[in-house]
Amino acid sequence: MKYLALFAFLLFLGSGIPTQANDASNAYKEGVKAEANNQCDAAFQAYYKAYSQKPREPKYITAYLRSRTCAAVEHVANGSKLRDAGNLQEAAAEFQRASEIDPTNFVAPQELRLTLLTIKKQAELANAPQVVPVKKPELDGPIQLMPSPNTPISLRLTTTADNVYRTIGRLGGVNVLFDLDYKPQRISIELNEVMLAEALRMVALESKTYWRPISPTAIFVTTESKRKEYENNVMKTFYLRNTSSTAEIQEVVGTLKGILDISRLQVNPTQNSITIRGTPDQLVLAEKLITDVDKPKPEVLIDIAVLQVNRDRVRKLGTDLPTQNTISLVAPATGGVASGLVKIGSLNGSSFVVQVPNVTLTTLMSDSKAKVLQKPQLRALDNEKATLKIGDRIPVATGSYSAGTGGGSINALVNTQFQYIDVGVNIDITPHIHSNHEVTLKMVLEISSQTGTVDIGGVTQPTIGQRRIEHETRLQDGELNLVGGILEDSETNSMSGYPWLINVPILKYLFGQEDKERRENEIVFAITPHIVRGQDVTDDNQKLIDVGTGTTIGLRYKDTKTTNKTDNAPVPVEVPVTPNRRRQPATAPSTNTTPSSSPPTPPAS
Repeated sequence: MKYLALFAFLLFLGSGIPTQANDASNAYKEGVKAEANNQCDAAFQAYYKAYSQKPREPKYITAYLRSRTCAAVEHVANGSKLRDAGNLQEAAAEFQRASEIDPTNFVAPQELRLTLLTIKKQAELANAPQVVPVKKPELDGPIQLMPSPNTPISLRLTTTADNVYRTIGRLGGVNVLFDLDYKPQRISIELNEVMLAEALRMVALESKTYWRPISPTAIFVTTESKRKEYENNVMKTFYLRNTSSTAEIQEVVGTLKGILDISRLQVNPTQNSITIRGTPDQLVLAEKLITDVDKPKPEVLIDIAVLQVNRDRVRKLGTDLPTQNTISLVAPATGGVASGLVKIGSLNGSSFVVQVPNVTLTTLMSDSKAKVLQKPQLRALDNEKATLKIGDRIPVATGSYSAGTGGGSINALVNTQFQYIDVGVNIDITPHIHSNHEVTLKMVLEISSQTGTVDIGGVTQPTIGQRRIEHETRLQDGELNLVGGILEDSETNSMSGYPWLINVPILKYLFGQEDKERRENEIVFAITPHIVRGQDVTDDNQKLIDVGTGTTIGLRYKDTKTTNKTDNAPVPVEVPVTPNRRRQPATAPSTNTTPSSSPPTPPAS
């Protein structure tokens, strides 16, 4: 009875083992199917089931670890979407689930903490009393002049410049203030259908004065000599999008200093930005120059096909006959002459014998052909060298020195210095991309191999066979160029055998051997450039701009806004305040009238 119970227990265990194995296999199959459908969480559940039943199976362990990472990433992505939609509690649950699945995922606990902190802050705000937030003071830009009414002005005056300024100010609803040191000169001015900004510019040019707005409804007039003292300065930080290296940033800085004469300029390499302080016109031009210069570099994709064909043909035909033999004197023997020897005479009972030579008939022809094809691709920026090396690095001794320990019988320790030579296919290409879909390629193409060794000073050194091309060409986008065609063709013909007999046409193969060998080696490089991104030059980059005089920068602006004669509300316009100032919009009262007006028209540039 005792043995029967033991047998039943063993039978129960034996029946359970296959069932457990089948469950693990089925779970693994379910995981494979779920993973094929990009269902990371379902695949993780199935793989985890298989792994928990057979934790020592390498296949199940690998699948479980792989799916664990994918499932955690999936839950983190779902949590981010829920948090963006405002479902913070559900997002926190997703992040918590991701942390439980993959404890090595550092993103999940971080996002969980941020989500819980956001939930806590929302709860505190809901229970906290309402507090009116203090508005942060905002920095204002340049003052904008806004005349009212903004209508064309017609005026003819011969008087001092201050009276002309005051008259134009009354017509445009703008107050005029003067420098105490300013002494106006008498001028004659004639204006016909001129907008306010253009009228002020003409008067400043005629009277050699300078003016700038000090409020939306007032301007300040002084002499041109005090321009730098009263001229407004503005500041702006420009962030470079494509220029990154220090040398490229310095090129941009040099352009700004050389063209715009800007001295107050600071470079921030960590933020890849440039902060500039100057006049509004200088900063407008600086923005244009940075836009013109800070462009993505052109880029080209170069297809390279390297073809090397080797062909060796060898032919050997004829008989390999001995060219020398030895006659020896042999003492008389009872058994006669040994085998392989021929008696040709005797002397005093001794025999002169000659050994019979071996004759070999050779008929051999071999033809071998080898082809090596490599098709790498290089993607390079404009004027940046791209390098490709395919092969081995062979050490070459460059020198040696001894570090002895003194006299006696101890040998000095000799240390040899080595450098490594790249052997194989070495390609260096520097492209220059032109604006007309053409590329200039400066190339160094090299194929090298170790052809043997040589003993130099007791050190075995490799000998390198090299084929090198330095080439520069200009190609169209997608144009194929065959470079090289390096052909090496060698032919060797040799004849060995008995004199005179090897010259007989038929007998030469019986009394001699002919060897013919021909080797051909050809290398071809096929280069094809494909422009990925060309030079981005727009019409604005090539536009001619009036920047003022040779000593002072002053821009003129196009005003695209029009005014309505029946509308009495102030209309903001951007206008140039002087020949050397950018326009400054401002507001002005609408109670003044003009002695002569016409229907509003867009101002001339």
